[in-house]
Amino acid sequence: MKEYIVNSIEKKQINITGKGEDVLWNHAIELTDFCSPWDREKPSKITFKALWSSEKLFFNFTVADSSIHIEKKDDSIDSINNSDRVELFFRPDDSLNPYYCLEMDTEARLMDFIAYPNKNLNFDWNWPKKDILIKSSINKDTFIVEGSISIQSLKDFNLIKDNKIETGIFRAKYSENEDGTFEPTWITWVNPNTETPNFHITSSFGRLILK
Repeated sequence: MKEYIVNSIEKKQINITGKGEDVLWNHAIELTDFCSPWDREKPSKITFKALWSSEKLFFNFTVADSSIHIEKKDDSIDSINNSDRVELFFRPDDSLNPYYCLEMDTEARLMDFIAYPNKNLNFDWNWPKKDILIKSSINKDTFIVEGSISIQSLKDFNLIKDNKIETGIFRAKYSENEDGTFEPTWITWVNPNTETPNFHITSSFGRLILK
């Protein structure tokens, strides 16, 4: 299983602005090992960083993209689902019964849900709002999605075990076809080795190590 080391900033707190400017991010290891196993072209660069304190897990996606697609019909699940976004999945164990999904677009809209085996998704469930913060920014050639999740909520969902969090880290990139429709390219940290794109599977997860 792939592993990523999440360094501790002890009792300090990162100022989440959506711009990733806090100097504490200098303590994070950069994760750039992403692939799109079902697409011939190499995906544009994604840099993921995470840190943790006694109270929060902090995360930062910086994605190279000069042609962002976002559907702004409303803030519905369908609208977010049809937009460029980054994703974090967490699971207590490899049974995926349940697992928790956070999908965040370039305007920091959140599609959060609980899921069960065989892609049984429950969109009536939400991560407690008091326990999660997400902000974003769009630049000329990149976008940033930055956020924090309370350590207590991760513990409440039984997601931290021996200072390890089993996690999927993903991106969906939408590109326009000749007929004007948009089609997603699926990008992942861990190659699940499936014939067609599928993140909702045991083999798509790696492990965050809280140091």
